[in-house]
Amino acid sequence: MSHPQTILDSPIEYLKGVGPLRADMLKKELGIYRFGDLLEHFPNRHIDKTQVSSIGDIHPQTEYIQVAGTLVSMDTLGEKRGRRLVAQLRDRSGILELTWFQGISWVTRNLHVGSDYLVFGKTGFFNGKPQIVHPEIEPFVPAKAGGKTYLEPVYPTTEKLKARGLNGRQLGKFTYALLSQLQPADIPENLPQPLIDKLKLADRFQAYRQVHFPGAAQEYERAVKRLKFEELFIAQVRLNLVKLQRNQYSKGVVFEKVGEYFNTFYSQHLPFSLTGAQKRVLKEIRTDTGRGHQMNRLLQGDVGSGKTIVALLSMLLAADNGYQSCIMAPTEILAQQHYQSISELLREMPVEVALLTGSTRSAERKRILKGLLEDSIHFVVGTHAVIEDTVQFRNLGLVVVDEQHRFGVAQRARLWEKAAVPPHVLVMTATPIPRTLAMTAYGDLDYSIMDELPPGRQPVTTVHRSETARASVMDFVRTEIEKGRQAYFIYPLIEESEKLSYEDLMQGYEQVKSFFPEPKYRISMVHGRQPAGQKETNMQRFVKGDTQIMVGTTVIEVGVNVPNASVMVIESAEKFGLSQLHQLRGRVGRGSEKSFCILLTGSTASKEARERIKIMCATNDGFAVAEKDLELRGPGDIEGTRQSGALNFKLANIVNDKGLLELARSEAEMLVKEDTELKLTINSPLKLFLRSQKHKNGWSRIS
Repeated sequence: MSHPQTILDSPIEYLKGVGPLRADMLKKELGIYRFGDLLEHFPNRHIDKTQVSSIGDIHPQTEYIQVAGTLVSMDTLGEKRGRRLVAQLRDRSGILELTWFQGISWVTRNLHVGSDYLVFGKTGFFNGKPQIVHPEIEPFVPAKAGGKTYLEPVYPTTEKLKARGLNGRQLGKFTYALLSQLQPADIPENLPQPLIDKLKLADRFQAYRQVHFPGAAQEYERAVKRLKFEELFIAQVRLNLVKLQRNQYSKGVVFEKVGEYFNTFYSQHLPFSLTGAQKRVLKEIRTDTGRGHQMNRLLQGDVGSGKTIVALLSMLLAADNGYQSCIMAPTEILAQQHYQSISELLREMPVEVALLTGSTRSAERKRILKGLLEDSIHFVVGTHAVIEDTVQFRNLGLVVVDEQHRFGVAQRARLWEKAAVPPHVLVMTATPIPRTLAMTAYGDLDYSIMDELPPGRQPVTTVHRSETARASVMDFVRTEIEKGRQAYFIYPLIEESEKLSYEDLMQGYEQVKSFFPEPKYRISMVHGRQPAGQKETNMQRFVKGDTQIMVGTTVIEVGVNVPNASVMVIESAEKFGLSQLHQLRGRVGRGSEKSFCILLTGSTASKEARERIKIMCATNDGFAVAEKDLELRGPGDIEGTRQSGALNFKLANIVNDKGLLELARSEAEMLVKEDTELKLTINSPLKLFLRSQKHKNGWSRIS
C-alpha cells in the first residue's frame, strides 16, 4: 500500500519565501528537500527575547549575549580578500563593535545607520574593546509594542548559507511560516494513546510546535523529551519486530543432540575447566540451536575471556549433528592463529580442520574445496576468502564471525546463502560494547556477555610514565627479559602520514636497540610497509620465543597470543583511543605470570588524553572502558556503528539519554510481545507510521 502524500512531503521550494535558488542551497548544505525535513531541522538553542543585556555588562567571561542599541556607524575596510565591514552599536552603557567578513553587500543593503537593532552573538575582545563577529541582527521591536514573547530558536546553519542571508534566524522564519499552515492532522500521532497517558508525554503536534517555538523553558523540555522518546521507542520497536520475525519465521537447522565429538572433547581434551560465564553462554547457544530457528547471537567477551573455546564447543555440537562449521576472521594472521589453536586442541580428535585464506596455494585450495563439498572437512577457518562463490559446503550448519564490526552485513549474508537452511550465526567480539550501544546498534541480535577471566589469569597492572622516566622503564623491561619473559614496544600509526609513522617507528626501533644491544638481545619488528611474508616470519619468531622484544605499530592489536609476553610499553600513549589501548593491553597477561602495561606520554597530552590514561590505569574491565569511551567520543565514532542505521537520531543521544533509552526499550519489548503483528486498534497509529517510513529507512522487513 502506498502512503498518501501529505503537506510534509511537499518540495521545499514551494514554501513561502524559499523559491528554487534558496531551495538548492538548503538541499546541498543541510539535506532539506521537503517541508518535513525543515520541521526536523531542530534548533540547537533558544534566546529569550525578553532578556536584553547592556553593552556595559560584557566582560571577558561573557559567552553569548543579546543587546539592543542604535547603529551609529558602518564602514567597509580593506581590499579584496581582506575586506571586512565594521559597524558600531551604541546603547546607554557603551559601544559594541560588529564585524562581517562575508555577506557584506547583503548587510550594507539591509542595515541603516540611525536605526535600532537587536543583536545576538558570541562575544570576544579586539584591541581591548568588545566585539561580535557575524552577529545575528534584526530591527528592534520592544516587547510591549507587539514584540515576540516566545523563546526564539537559533538553528544550526553553515557559512555558505549565512553568506546568502540564510542564517539561523532566517531558517526560523521559514519554520514559523511552515508551522502556521499545519493542522494537527498533518502531524498525526504515532504512539499508542495509553503509552502517552502512562508516561505523561506531550502530544506529537504540540511537541513539534514547542520544540521550535516554546513559550517557556519547561515547554521546550517537555517537547524535547517527547520527541527523543519517540525516536528511541520507534527504533526499539523496529529492532524487536525484526528479531521476532526472524525468531518466528526464519528456519534454522536443529542441533538435536550433544554427542560423541562434544562429550569426548569436554571430558578428555579440555585444557582447563570452564568459567561460569562460558558455561552460561554454551547453554544459551545450546537452546538457540535446538529450536528450529536461526540463531543470531553476539558474543562479547573481554580480551582473554576464552571465546575461542566457546566457539569450538559450538562447532563440535554442530559436528555431532552432522553439520559443518566455518570461522571467518578479519585478517590472515588472526585466521592462522584460530586455525593453529583449534588444530592443537583437536589434535587427538578425528576432526578435519582446514585453513583457507587469500594465500592458500592452489593445490591445497582444490583439496579444501573438494573436502567441503564432500563433507570430509568438518571445520574451515578463513578470511573473507570463504565468502567466494567457488567455496561450497555440503552441509553448513554454523558460522562463527570474529570481530564482527570489520565485516558488513552483506558479507555475512553471503555465508548464509551457502546452505538451503540458513546456518546458525555466532558473532564474536573482543571489543566490549557498552550496553546502551548494544541495545541500539545490535538490538536485533541476542547477546551474551563473558565477563570472567579463566582461572590462573592475573589482571594486568597498568601504569603511566612520562617520557622523562624512559631510562627507568627500560631498566624494568630489562629485568623482566632477564627473568625469561618477552616485551612489546608499540608505536602509534599517524593516520595522516604513513611516512611519518614509519620514521617514528624506525627511530623507536633504533632507540630500543641502543638500550637492548644485539647479540645479547634479539628484536623483531613488524609494520605496515613490510611484505606479508616478512611480517609473518617476524611475528612467528616472537611467538616461538626466538626474539625477546617485538617493536611494532598496532598491527599486533588483534588476536596475537604470546603467553610468555609480560610487558607492553605503549609509546606516545596519548595518541591512541581508549578501546585501542585496552585491546593492546590485552596482548599481555595471557600466561600465568604477572604482567604490566606501561603508558608512556609526552608532555603535551590534551585533557581528553589524560582522562583516557587515567581510566586505563584505574580499571581492567573492558566494559567500564567501553562505557567511558562512549561518553568521551560519542556514539557516532565508535567503530562499527557508523553503518548501523540504529544510531541516526536527530535529537536523542544514547549516552546522555540513557534513562530514556532503557524506558523506550522496555516499553517497546512489552508492546511487541503483547501485539506481535500490531493488529490491535490502539497500535494502528504506530503501524501506519512504520509503513510510511519504510521507503525512507530501508526497514523493508516490516510488513
